[in-house]
Amino acid sequence: MPLIQIRPEDVVASYHVLQKDATDGGYHLNPDAEFTKNLVSGLLKNEQRYGYPACPCRLASGKKEQDLDIICPCDYRDPDLNDFGSCYCALYVSDAIANGGKISGPVPDRRPPRSERGTIITHTIPLSASPSPTLPLPVWRCKVCGYLCAREQPPEICPICKVTKDRFERFM
Repeated sequence: MPLIQIRPEDVVASYHVLQKDATDGGYHLNPDAEFTKNLVSGLLKNEQRYGYPACPCRLASGKKEQDLDIICPCDYRDPDLNDFGSCYCALYVSDAIANGGKISGPVPDRRPPRSERGTIITHTIPLSASPSPTLPLPVWRCKVCGYLCAREQPPEICPICKVTKDRFERFM
């Protein structure tokens, strides 16, 4: 496989776009700009290599449908931020870390082993004994940020976290 070269000006441009998107969405990028730009470089390399920006800290399969959960921002970002103050690769950090009040520490990988991916069964508990209402449109949920919308198809881009429609699941 040929060595993938990323131009420094592309890293800087992508860093600024990511910074703006994060801020607009209420998130913070790691305040260590050099560290963050190295992660951005990894995202750009993975985008060139696979066609999608897989997390640079995880091993991608090269098959988008198998890696949807680790396309940045990954499905694990928000739970990691809530529990540990940063995501697995520390690209996204909490207010406390962004403001220097806390230091980012290790984050365990939430991604299930390859043999278990797609086999996790979720159980729903009925909220009441009454039948579910029939809705005129399906409800779609963004698997990254939880945004819900009722429409025929999911939006092309999530208005909250900016991921593409393949990161949505039918909710109702």
